[in-house]
Amino acid sequence: MLDINPLLLISTLVVFLILIAVLNSWLYRPLLAFMHKRDEDIKRDLSKVGSNDSEIRELLEKANSIVMNAKLEAAALREKVIADAKELAESRIEAKKAALANEYAEFERTLEEKREELKRELLVEVPVFKDALKLKFSQI
Repeated sequence: MLDINPLLLISTLVVFLILIAVLNSWLYRPLLAFMHKRDEDIKRDLSKVGSNDSEIRELLEKANSIVMNAKLEAAALREKVIADAKELAESRIEAKKAALANEYAEFERTLEEKREELKRELLVEVPVFKDALKLKFSQI
């Protein structure tokens, strides 16, 4: 029934060992090398990601500091511009007040001159008014 043929057993064992050696050299070693290389690449990429995170954090901090400095400079510039505008407005107001004061003084002087002129005209015509009043009283 079952005969064990030693030659067939040895030849099967030799073929099996040759198959293992061939598979080891053509399949298993390249596959293991590829897996090892892939693991190293993954580790290297993870370390790069870690360094990229730190670089990103540094860049974000730098960007935030630049934005903060820009905001501070803008606030200082805005305060300076506002102060300059207030100073200019106050100087214009003072100049306008001085001009209006001069105009008012000129107006008062002109008004006083006209008042004096009107007074002189009235004083010149006082005798005419006196005569007209006497005439009216006499008619009453």
